[in-house]
Amino acid sequence: MAIRIGTPEKPDATRVMLLGSGELGREVVIELMRLGCEVIAVDRYKGAPAQQVAHRAITVSMLDADALRAVIREVNPHFIVPEIEAIATEVLTEFEAAGVKVIPTARAAQLTMNREGIRRLAAEELQLRTSPYFFIESLAELETAAKKLGFPLVLKPIMSSSGKGQSLVKTAADLEAAYQYALEGGRGKSARMIAEGFIDFDYEITLLTIRHGGRGSVTGTPALSTVEVTPSESQTIRHAGGTTFCEPIGHRQVKGDYHESWQPHPMSAVALAESQRIAAAVTTALGGYGLFGVELFVKGDTVWFSEVSPRPHDTGMVTMISQNYSEFALHARALLGLPLPEIKTELPSASYVILGNGHSQNLGYTGIEAALADPQVNIRLFSKPEIDGERRLGVVLATGASTDEARERAKSAMEKISVIYG
Repeated sequence: MAIRIGTPEKPDATRVMLLGSGELGREVVIELMRLGCEVIAVDRYKGAPAQQVAHRAITVSMLDADALRAVIREVNPHFIVPEIEAIATEVLTEFEAAGVKVIPTARAAQLTMNREGIRRLAAEELQLRTSPYFFIESLAELETAAKKLGFPLVLKPIMSSSGKGQSLVKTAADLEAAYQYALEGGRGKSARMIAEGFIDFDYEITLLTIRHGGRGSVTGTPALSTVEVTPSESQTIRHAGGTTFCEPIGHRQVKGDYHESWQPHPMSAVALAESQRIAAAVTTALGGYGLFGVELFVKGDTVWFSEVSPRPHDTGMVTMISQNYSEFALHARALLGLPLPEIKTELPSASYVILGNGHSQNLGYTGIEAALADPQVNIRLFSKPEIDGERRLGVVLATGASTDEARERAKSAMEKISVIYG
């Protein structure tokens, strides 16, 4: 059957409801609007980035099942696209059963909204290699787990985002402080946490993985692979069934939160194949259509599964400059059931986060003209309405002759930008 897209705000409009309206959702909204969809952006606070560009904005707590249910009934969307984990996922299950398409699936949203669901799926059901782990609910249980895991270990709330509550615990003397930090950083009322053995990896990557109905391929630069190719040739990533992979994205995190990323990240052919195998296994188990951000640890040719987001990934913001189609454009096509295009990594590229740290409801920025004086630099400001502490406010994008050059260019441009707390 041919796919039909209506006209926004008309009776036959193709209505897409975005649950969560942050900076990643903002880009998804723009791509969906380019394809003719009517987009309704929902968030817990007014004026969220995606709400500013959508056809309609709704402000409601998405953890309030009754309120969320009422909003969905009012809008009557064809697609529900979760952009965050803090959602009453039982409501998604109800509407999926009634025929509304939840992206990628209601089950995927449920399993990935907490680290326990996705870790048990990956390690226990799919038998994928992960770090050793224990789920704990008290300081005493953490102390017991630490004796088995050894130090250092990583402690995280099972429900949190942007690295909140996450810490690297180096000694037994640090356990109590780390436990309290995880309690404070967790989302909701649960005291449940995951304690993980530390993996001495060489690097970590995000492998953007797209499940879709149409066939496609990904073309990248020769720098990706150890296979010898001439400068005029391109290295093609495998397309398997309805799953396509973008080139690996390297990234650096601070306290579990992304600060910079680059694409492509060089890795051996063996490690790349294993990364794709793991990503395909996890995303196939989650099902549905859309783009997933699969996080992996790599040491030599050995790969460990870390986490997965069933939506565009923050480290994937680099694709707004590195690829001919960004992760957001690919997500929009895949969720609508449209064919995927050929995806090309055009130049080595990098992203660097613009971080704010202050208190204001009237933010401003200077130094933009100095940063953009470099013709290989671009900037995305997220237009967040307020800040209370540390918050990601934008991202600098840059290209270069190599990823090292692109990273340095992005960092240099970021340092020219100042945040004004009015």
